[in-house]
Amino acid sequence: MSEKRKTVYVPMAADIIHPGHVNILKTAASYGDVIVGLFTDEAIASYKRVPYMPYEQRAVVIENMKGVVKVIPQYTKDYEDNLRMLKPDYMVHGTDWRQGPLAAVRQKAIDTMAEWGGQVIEPEYTKGVSSTQIQKEIRERKE
Repeated sequence: MSEKRKTVYVPMAADIIHPGHVNILKTAASYGDVIVGLFTDEAIASYKRVPYMPYEQRAVVIENMKGVVKVIPQYTKDYEDNLRMLKPDYMVHGTDWRQGPLAAVRQKAIDTMAEWGGQVIEPEYTKGVSSTQIQKEIRERKE
């Protein structure tokens, strides 16, 4: 009889894929089966900007990333609904959410996961790379 694999939830916008996304997914896959909660276009626009790629295109990219077993919509920047639906063993999120637009939902996610013994894992944010920085460089090159 084989042991049930652990479930790992990873929320992400994934509009401009970079090495930080790869690092997060690689870390998550080391804990079990990765389900990505991909932010919808509306969810991203609510706290950042309208994404360059629509949800459907981003989903195709993420579904084909190594270690990802499933992609589901993340409708808001609050993860509670998806966490309660999935009850994952782990949630993986980079340390970037400790500040900025997602800081307010961090503690709620930690508390929600704790209700069933789930754990939030926060790998160090990949230094020197961010979607915001890439966008800035693209704008500067255009000018």
